[in-house]
Amino acid sequence: MADSNHWFQKSINSLSLNGKAERTQEAYTRALRMLCEFHGNKPPEAITEPELEAYFLHRKNVDGWSSNTMRICYCGIRFYFVKVLARNWQLFNYLRARTESRLPAILSEDEVRAILAHVHTTHNRAFLATVYACGLRLQEALYLEVSDIDSARMMIHVHRGKGAKDRYVPLPHASLERLRAHWCSHRNPRLLFPAWGRDSRSAGAAEMPMAKSSVQGAFRQAKFEAGIKKRGVSVHTLRHCYATHLLEAGVNLRVIQRHLGHSSLETTMVYLHLTHKGTEDAYALIDAVMKDL
Repeated sequence: MADSNHWFQKSINSLSLNGKAERTQEAYTRALRMLCEFHGNKPPEAITEPELEAYFLHRKNVDGWSSNTMRICYCGIRFYFVKVLARNWQLFNYLRARTESRLPAILSEDEVRAILAHVHTTHNRAFLATVYACGLRLQEALYLEVSDIDSARMMIHVHRGKGAKDRYVPLPHASLERLRAHWCSHRNPRLLFPAWGRDSRSAGAAEMPMAKSSVQGAFRQAKFEAGIKKRGVSVHTLRHCYATHLLEAGVNLRVIQRHLGHSSLETTMVYLHLTHKGTEDAYALIDAVMKDL
């Protein structure tokens, strides 16, 4: 069994060396595993180009996979075959999955505060409030360390964000006070959000961060209790809300891009479609310019 799955560790190692995020590593490796299982657990290096093409067609036309699911499938399999096996097949030259251009769900400031008010545990509330106040990805926040908090400059040092990039994000004063109170409740010497067992004593000695599933569950329960019925709302929505609310407050788009850690301004520009602030300001300026006509 170990020999038949040698590709699994090879995939993980290659993705890690390439700087792919943990979630990307999981998604790409899962895509490759499903391909192997589809062909009777045949190892990737034994799969031919026609077999791979037939697999993609089956998933698209028979299983009816969505464009986004197909995109992850393509990217994961292509990475292994091209980067690891050096199979520069013609198939990969024309293989493209159309990305569905869905706008993310957004909560108002009042809705965000309502959800946070319904989080019952202080450690989950501190975590979710930090995600929103600093525009962090869930994984980035989970692995924050005490040494990442720069209270002199009022900044948080985010290590190895998406694409293995470091960045600094502003730390609001209210967030600093909340984080200090939270840390005093467990006093873990390294982790800011340690795994929370039965009490704070176990959190103080924990070597791993809070479980992702625990935070997500707390968010879903708080959303339900707050009466928020919008679809597509998750912990990651807080990051979208951070960007949208800053944009509505007049923060420059390039500043938001830097805080979010986006490589391209085009990625950040999606938030222009989520707010009417710029349009309203433009209407007011047009009225002012044209008022004497």
